[in-house]
Amino acid sequence: MDDILLNLVVVIILLSNIRLLNTSRIPVMIVSVAIQGWVIGSLPLVLHWERFQLTLVFITLITVTIKGVILPRLLNRSMQQAGVIREEEPFVGPTSSLLIGLFLLSLSFWITSTLRSSLPEGLSFIPVLALFTVFNGLFLIVSRKKAITQVIGYLTLENGVYAFGAALAVDHPFLVELGVLLDVWVGVFIMGIAIYHINREFDHIDTDKLSTLKH
Repeated sequence: MDDILLNLVVVIILLSNIRLLNTSRIPVMIVSVAIQGWVIGSLPLVLHWERFQLTLVFITLITVTIKGVILPRLLNRSMQQAGVIREEEPFVGPTSSLLIGLFLLSLSFWITSTLRSSLPEGLSFIPVLALFTVFNGLFLIVSRKKAITQVIGYLTLENGVYAFGAALAVDHPFLVELGVLLDVWVGVFIMGIAIYHINREFDHIDTDKLSTLKH
């Protein structure tokens, strides 16, 4: 049962990353990062079930609530306030992004080869997905123009960092990861306000256009 659940987690994380790369629709990206947040937020409980602790359950509930509920709601509200539902002209289109994503997945597999050899067989693919998620987030940040999709990329990157912590950390609770989550929460909240006001003042939220503004 544990292996089946872990394999399901691996598949969902992989598919959510692929979906983030292969779409220009912001609502779809928000749903994808929300699903990814639910799964990665529950990863510590899935991986360390044999060391069941109430503290671990509490941290997992907080993480899932923030990653899977609160942050996506903030993003959705920012999207509605900004009045944008699609990344019209990204620096890299969805098809090219998917091809680059496959390369990043292969690169992640190669980079983590030494680390995977020291982990139990059931955990060996988690570092690959964690690094792939980090790369995916970085790629979304630099390849998209809309501020809101760049925020989604930042959240994806943080999901990858959290997945690394869940896979490799020995001691509990995950206070460091929780601290990162709180920073992200504040960052997304501020970015949501910024997106709204930028859109209201300049009628767009393309970050490349903001660099050409004159006093």
